Order: sequence, then C-alpha cells, then structure tokens
Amino acid sequence: MTVRKQKPRTVGFVALGCPKNIVDSERMLALIAQAGLVISAEPNQADVVVINTCGFIEPAKQEAIDAIKQAVRAKKNGKVKKVIVAGCLSQRLGEKLFDEVDGIDSIVGLNSRDDIAKIIEQTIAGDRRGAYFGSCGEIKDDRSRLLIGPKHRAFLRISEGCNRCCSFCTIPAIRGRFQSKPLDLILAEAAELADAGAKEISIISQDTTSWGRDLNRGLSGKHGLPFLIKQLEKIEGIGWIRLMYLHPAAITQNLLQTIAESKKTVHYLDIPVQHISSKILKNMRRPGSREKIYRLIETIKTILPDVVLRTTLIVGFPGETDKQFEELLDFVKWAKFDALGAFKYYPEEGTKAALLPNQVSEIIKQQRLDELMLTQQKIAFAKNKEMLGCRLLCLVDQIDKKTCTGRYYGQAPDIDSICIIRNCTAKPGDFLNVKVIGAKGYDLIAEQI
Repeated sequence: MTVRKQKPRTVGFVALGCPKNIVDSERMLALIAQAGLVISAEPNQADVVVINTCGFIEPAKQEAIDAIKQAVRAKKNGKVKKVIVAGCLSQRLGEKLFDEVDGIDSIVGLNSRDDIAKIIEQTIAGDRRGAYFGSCGEIKDDRSRLLIGPKHRAFLRISEGCNRCCSFCTIPAIRGRFQSKPLDLILAEAAELADAGAKEISIISQDTTSWGRDLNRGLSGKHGLPFLIKQLEKIEGIGWIRLMYLHPAAITQNLLQTIAESKKTVHYLDIPVQHISSKILKNMRRPGSREKIYRLIETIKTILPDVVLRTTLIVGFPGETDKQFEELLDFVKWAKFDALGAFKYYPEEGTKAALLPNQVSEIIKQQRLDELMLTQQKIAFAKNKEMLGCRLLCLVDQIDKKTCTGRYYGQAPDIDSICIIRNCTAKPGDFLNVKVIGAKGYDLIAEQI
C-alpha cells in the first residue's frame, strides 16, 4: 500500500504599514517557514492568506480593508481557503473587524504574533471564526526574521509602545505603554543581522529618543540612546547606523555630540515636528513650542553642519487658521528640510483631537497639503542642484546591467529619494564612491568614480 505524502500547506502573506510593522511581518514569515508551511509567491492563491495590517490613520485603514476584501474575494472564488488578519488594525478594532469585512476567519492581535503558525493550523482545522489576543504592549524578541528587503539593510526595533499621548494619535491605544527593549536583546539582534549581511541598521520605535528611561538607572538619563549607539558601534560588519523617529522634545546636546563623534552613526535625523504654531502644538499635546523647535534646528545644524534632516508635518489640525498655516510654511522655508512627509489631519475615533471644535474642511486641508508639498518640492529640487559635483559614499541596493540604485547617508531606505548610479560595477551591499552629475525629480544621478 502506497502512503501518499500530505501536500504542505501554503501561506500567502501581505505586509502593510510602517517599518515597525515590517519587523513584525518578517518575524511572522520566519515562524511560518520554521513550522514547515510553504510561503506562496502569489498571496491570494494559497491555502491561507495572512494580512498584516496598519491602522494608524484613515488611509492606512482603508488600504488594509481593501487588501482584506481582495483576499475574501479570492476565498469566495475558491483560490484561498482561509483569511487571517493580523497587525495594528486587528489590535485597534478587535472582533469588530469581523463585522467590518464579512469572510475573515481569524483575527490576530499584536501580542499573539509569535503564535501565528499555530493559529494558521487552528484556522485551517476549524470551522468557527477565531480571535487571538495577548496583553497589549509586550516586548517582543525580533530575532530570527525572514527579511522582506535586501539582506544588507535591516530595521532594528528598540522599544514598543508610546507614553506621549499626542491628541491626534492612536498608537498608545494600539501598541500600549512605552517599554524599552533590554540592551542585551537589542545587541543580540543587531549582531544576528550583521552576521546575516546587514551593512545598514535603521533604529526604529514609536519614540526612539526615550529608549532606556524605563530601565534601571544604569541605562537611563545620561546613558539612554547615546549609550546604546556606542554599544551598537562595536558590532563588526555594521557600516551605517541610522536613527529614525526622534521626538524633538527629547533630543539632547549629549545625543547630538554622540552622533557627531560616532564613526558609524550617519548624520541623518528623522524628527517628526508635526507643526510649528505653539497653540497648535499645545492642542496636539506636544511638548515644546515654536521657539524651542527653532532653537533645536539651529543647534543641530551647529553641531552637525552636514546633517540631513527629515520631518513629518500635519496640516488641517482642528482650529488651524490661515495665519498658523502660513507660520508653518515660513518655518519650512526657513528650516529647508532635506526631506519632508506630510498628511492631512484625520479625526481618528478615540482620540482627544477628534472631539475638538473648529474642525477644518477637507477642501481646505487638501489645499494646504498641496501648497506645503509644492513648497517642499522647490526646496528639495534646489538642494539637488547644490549637490552637483559632490562626491558621495553610496550603499548599493539594486543593480540592473550597468546601472544600479543606491543611497548616500542622507537617504533612508524605502521612504527617501535614491541615487541612480551609472557605469556601476558593484553589487548590492557594496559601498561605492560616486560623483553627482545630475538629478531626476527628487533622485540624484551619479557615476562611479
């Protein structure tokens, strides 16, 4: 009698959202593979499709809902057997998500992430809908990930949750209270990534500058993030350390001096300012003021003259007047950010700002967003012209015949512009000396030297 082997289960995976979500996706993919499940190249043609969602603001929620609906349609057409939804939107809506989209089989909260393989098997075996949640805001061990992008660059999450409680933000409700990842766990993960070929590590969290404050006194205060940077520098193989999500109110002189003296920490700071009007900042429940932010930018440029600055801004916050928006435009023209992300304010359910009076109309919000981004575009294009003739060290990301794409220290992976390098003889993961010879939109054109 011939015993036929059971065909391995196939899993389609859709990863949505920010770098923190990408880390969760990479960990889940590794756990799925380790369990002997086969990851399908076609997400909506598998036994099970897992959608790791974002739920931060309305556009992210809609993107997630659209992806879920697409998977459910594939299920109705017989291409998919089960649909599992994980991530931030699952955590935010809980079992209400079953009513939001009919056809979901299981909902996985953030802290059931590491049980994903078991949940997949239970979902396949069961006929009832299931919801899986754990305690909100638990620190996760992010080692042993299946990287989605090139192996020479990776995200390193150093904390979970946030205590800032900005009036517009859903993150504390979704991710829980701030918790620093222990130092030994961070260093072990960084070493693992370096051993796997990572040349660039992007430090991420909800509030990077607060790392260490909730740990024992030996790692808090003057030791926090500057102390962590110095420890990461010791790991062989890592060439660039990039700092993302630095809250402006917590950037200290010590941190800036540490970056200035570092041989590996690139002079690139991602600082979400959100607004410049002191009144708007107060209503946002953001510590600081117009004057403090102006002084901070001046201090940064004094200590790090070659710094590349990225920020994030919100337009159309409740009560934002024409004068306050002009104040924001003037600030952007003065600061001359190298990169700038902006989005319209969305009155998210459960946030204090959603209850504020004087909500700004969608038409005005869109007009202000367009004007802000046009202002930033002029600044970015002018900066690109100033780069002509500059010699840069680039990290190569991709190669196509004799042309490759890469980034110099002022370009963060996936969110910023790139360098298009001609006559390239390098391979992905190589550092390459180039000369800027032109620009194409926001991207720089360079040639190998």
